Amino acid sequence: MNATTARNACWMAMIVVAISTAGCQRGAQSPAPAEPANAAPPTAPVALPRTPAPSGASVFIIEPVDGATVTNPVTVRFGAEGVAIVKAGDTAPNSGHHHLLIDTGLPDLSQPIPNDEQHRHFGGGQTETQIELAPGEHSLTLLLGDYLHIPHDPPVVSETIHITVR
Repeated sequence: MNATTARNACWMAMIVVAISTAGCQRGAQSPAPAEPANAAPPTAPVALPRTPAPSGASVFIIEPVDGATVTNPVTVRFGAEGVAIVKAGDTAPNSGHHHLLIDTGLPDLSQPIPNDEQHRHFGGGQTETQIELAPGEHSLTLLLGDYLHIPHDPPVVSETIHITVR
């Protein structure tokens, strides 16, 4: 075998190894390692420090009113008293920002409020929004979050309103 043939054979072997390895990494997955028999059960999330609620603070939904029948897009106006509405991340005393809970109850109050279709964040300090909802009955609740999106202690939460979307 001459030097060129040996070099080509070496390259071919490297290519075969690379293709085999890439196939394993991309497609086939090796079985997950077995859990040790004495593995600890999953733990609950650690409660995070909560900002004290401003004395006398309240949030409420100005529009729509409870029991209203509305059409899309639904305009929702937020109200607040006894608290400054600021952007997320703002650590000003006696402040927070709105979160709109749609068709859901209160989240875990020791954790940041989720950010999904049922938990809408208004971290820009907004006090109004337009949302699209499926036809039917819906519930809306406001929950004030601190600079880290964690509910105050005690939580500053509105009464839940119920609307019907046509």
